Amino acid sequence: MNGVAVELRDIEIFLTLAEELNFTRTAERLHVTQARVSQAIKKQERRIGAALFERNNRHVTLTPIGQRLFDDIQPMYRGLHEGMDRARLAAGGKTGVLRVGSIAVNLDDFRRLFGAFAQDHPECEVQLRHVDFGDPFGRLRAGEIDIQIVWLPVKEPDLTVGPVIYTEPIVLAVGAAHPLASRESVCYEDLVDQTVMGGVRPDYWREALVPVRTPSGHLIRVGPSVSNFQEMIPILATGEAVSPVHAQAARYYARPDIAYVPIRDAPPARWGLIWRTGNETELIRSFARTAHHLNSVGKPADAPAEPTQSTL
Repeated sequence: MNGVAVELRDIEIFLTLAEELNFTRTAERLHVTQARVSQAIKKQERRIGAALFERNNRHVTLTPIGQRLFDDIQPMYRGLHEGMDRARLAAGGKTGVLRVGSIAVNLDDFRRLFGAFAQDHPECEVQLRHVDFGDPFGRLRAGEIDIQIVWLPVKEPDLTVGPVIYTEPIVLAVGAAHPLASRESVCYEDLVDQTVMGGVRPDYWREALVPVRTPSGHLIRVGPSVSNFQEMIPILATGEAVSPVHAQAARYYARPDIAYVPIRDAPPARWGLIWRTGNETELIRSFARTAHHLNSVGKPADAPAEPTQSTL
């Protein structure tokens, strides 16, 4: 039995590394050491007789054989977990599950939304999943989540855009020693001589947060690419680059080496719900109706006051 458990864990490590393509993030996500990740992959490669990943100092990529293995076993592994989840839900008197993905970190601000939906659907369990902004729609399209909280606009032909559920200011994240850190506020024109972080796709979606040009027409220089806020932290702290971010970051990523400065000419950011058009269910429609109702009668959650400049 222990041997079976080890095999399943090794499969989980392989699948997670195939998604993350980063040994550190894989270890953090699975709460294991990097050595454990390397050991599991080497064992599978010895068993198969071929490399599953190409590795160098900068990148990790799947080999063709690794990609084929991922494509073959990922649906079966997901089905195994879904079957176990259905059995667990049935044992607890639940008959349904709604998987909600979110790029936002301020899930506490949506307590009223989750609470209202749970009150209307006591038979349904809501499961929350994180989504990196480096691949904003991948988990939704892969069927790993059912509905997603994401910043707008979203202009994808296969995705339905539901109600706006939250608005907030946009601020500039900079290192605490950066010259802009002491400002009461900045404007987009102040980005002329700055390097901002890249990595967000598609382009139109990124431009809702970071415009391509300043209001006067100057190109904004794009620097290192990142896929989540954790990757941004050292780049911000050392002053290598700056980045417009949503104001929630000032509360959830408060650090002594990073300052958050209001951008006075940035329009408020809008967050809404999206889901796969071809996978719309009654639970998804009900969740969207609940969000719409809460937004029509008041703020959807305990929304914070507009942030002020501070070195956090």
